[in-house]
Amino acid sequence: MRVLVTGVTGQVGGALVRMAADDAAAGIEIVGVGRDRLDLAQPGLVDGALDAVRPDLVVNPAAYTAVDKAEQERDLAFTINRDGPAALAAACAERKIGLIHVSTDYVFDGEGTRPYRPSDPVSPLGVYGASKEAGETAIRHALEDHLILRTAWVYAARGANFMNTMLRVGKDRDELRVVDDQHGTPTAAVDIAAAILALVRARMEASPVAPGTYHYTADGETTWHGFAEAIFARAERHWGRRPTVQAIPSAEYPTPAKRPAYSVLDTTALIEALPTLPHRSWQTALDEVFAARMAAEETV
Repeated sequence: MRVLVTGVTGQVGGALVRMAADDAAAGIEIVGVGRDRLDLAQPGLVDGALDAVRPDLVVNPAAYTAVDKAEQERDLAFTINRDGPAALAAACAERKIGLIHVSTDYVFDGEGTRPYRPSDPVSPLGVYGASKEAGETAIRHALEDHLILRTAWVYAARGANFMNTMLRVGKDRDELRVVDDQHGTPTAAVDIAAAILALVRARMEASPVAPGTYHYTADGETTWHGFAEAIFARAERHWGRRPTVQAIPSAEYPTPAKRPAYSVLDTTALIEALPTLPHRSWQTALDEVFAARMAAEETV
């Protein structure tokens, strides 16, 4: 099975390409396509990219993810997050191939008190969430053979993400202020990649998960403050010190885009649909990703 993967310079797309290169599972050929060949900001190029690769399946982790900047770049965010996926879905429908599309917890308003199920009503708070929700809707309308995989709080050993930001600013500072009233689940890009590969294998083995919308994150939940404390607990073993992390409310850290206060996702439906789905606690995943981050730093 030939699988076209977008966004290979991003956290999830990059992890998927690297993981597939080491994957012993026969029969899966991952073709990573960068922005030079398939740029979702130019939806008209989608058909040409698919014709060149001739995939059996498309995986789309690519997205406009600058949450705050999206408030000023609404048109670009919607072009990349709505029009690009719409073009992908239409192209897949024409070729009778499937699409796995990565989406976000930011489609919810965060007013819930229990983990969000895929069937719960969406109500995004900002442009980023609204553009991603619009992309989901476009895919559902254009292509029956789709899986929409919502995830949250993505981080990796490389790239711009919360873990790496904390390590950069915390290395030389004695105190940081981090919000403690936003709840979610840190999810390693490598775990999302592993989940996607499990979905691809199931499809290849003729036991695919039914089309629809699903949630995938690590197990458990925390706050940004709790995530920061966990990062620095691990960093202390390397640094011999750790900064104090002061818990603050979101009101003391205003941002252009409002974040959902509670965006924990219920992953039950996907786990039941695919019993072989890999999943683990966010703390266990952090151990692995943090170790990879430190190893990379030591080799520089």
